Amino acid sequence: MAQINVKTTLELYLRQIDEVPLLTAEREKELCWKIIHENCPHAREQMIRANLRLVVNLAKRYANRGLPLVDLIEEGNLGLLRAVEAFDPEQGARFSTYASWWIKQAIKRALINAVQPVHIPAYMVEMIARWKRAYQELEEKHGRAPTTQELAEVMEVHPRKIRIIKKAVKAFQRPTQYRPLDEEGTDFMEMLTDPRQQRPEEHVLSHDEVSVIRRLLGVIDEREATILRLRFGLDGNEPLTLKEVGVKIGLTRERVRQIEIDTLHRLNDCLASDNPVAHLMTSRRRRRRGPRPMKSRTGVAEIEGSPSLAGDDIAAA
Repeated sequence: MAQINVKTTLELYLRQIDEVPLLTAEREKELCWKIIHENCPHAREQMIRANLRLVVNLAKRYANRGLPLVDLIEEGNLGLLRAVEAFDPEQGARFSTYASWWIKQAIKRALINAVQPVHIPAYMVEMIARWKRAYQELEEKHGRAPTTQELAEVMEVHPRKIRIIKKAVKAFQRPTQYRPLDEEGTDFMEMLTDPRQQRPEEHVLSHDEVSVIRRLLGVIDEREATILRLRFGLDGNEPLTLKEVGVKIGLTRERVRQIEIDTLHRLNDCLASDNPVAHLMTSRRRRRRGPRPMKSRTGVAEIEGSPSLAGDDIAAA
C-alpha cells in the first residue's frame, strides 16, 4: 500500500511540473537579471518551476544505483536551486546547459554518500572517471597497459596524482563499496567492526596467553602462584587488593607487592621466549644452585655478586 502511495505522489508531481511552460532565451535573461539586481523572489520561483522537468530527466539516468527516483529528484532540485543563484546570463550559455552540471553534481554526491560505506570525495569520483577513460584509450592505442607517465600526460596531471587515483580506484572497487545493505540480509551491524569487542585473532592470541600463564602458575612457587591468582582473580573470583591478599596468606602488604612484582617480571621473561615453561624451569634450576663461586685476584674464593672478603682476611691475619 505504501508503494502505491509513493507512486501516486510521484505521478501527481510529474503532472504538475508538466503544466509549467518552458522559458525562451529572452525570458530567461529577463528573469535572471531580476534575480541578480532586484533579488526578486517571483522571478526566482518562475525559473525554478520552469526547469523542474530538466531535473527529472537527469535523475532518471541515475536510477537503480542505490537511491529511489524520488530521492534523486529531491537531490537534483537542490542542485537546481544553487544553479539559479549562481547563473550569469552574460556568459552566453542557456540556463539548462549551466544548470545540468549543478544538478548532476548534487545527484552524484547523494549517491556517493548513500551507497558507499567508505566515503570517496566527489572530485575524486570525477578523477576516477577521467582515469578510466584515459586508461582505456591508451590501452586500445598501444595494445598494453599504459604507464603512469603516459596517463599523467594524457590527463595533464602530475604522476604522483595518478598514483593517488590508483589507490582511490582500489578502494572504490572493493566489494563492500557496491554491496547493497539489504543483500542477503547484510547491514551495517555486520559490515562495521565493534570497537568494544576483540578481533578474532586477538581473542585467539589472548586465549593462548591465558592458557600459557595457567601452565606457568602450576610450575612456579606455590606461594607466588597463590598471590597472582588472588590479585588478578585467575580462579574466577574477584581480584583482591594487596592488603586483602596479605591477610589471607599471612604476609604484609609490602611483602606481597614485592613478590608480585618479582614474579610478574619472571613470567614476562618467560612469555617472551619460544618455550615459556622450559625457560622458567631453567631459571628455577639456576636460582636453586645459587651464585657460582669465582676466584679473586688474591686467589681467595669469592661469591659472585658479593663484596670480596680477601681484605678482611688479610687484616685479621
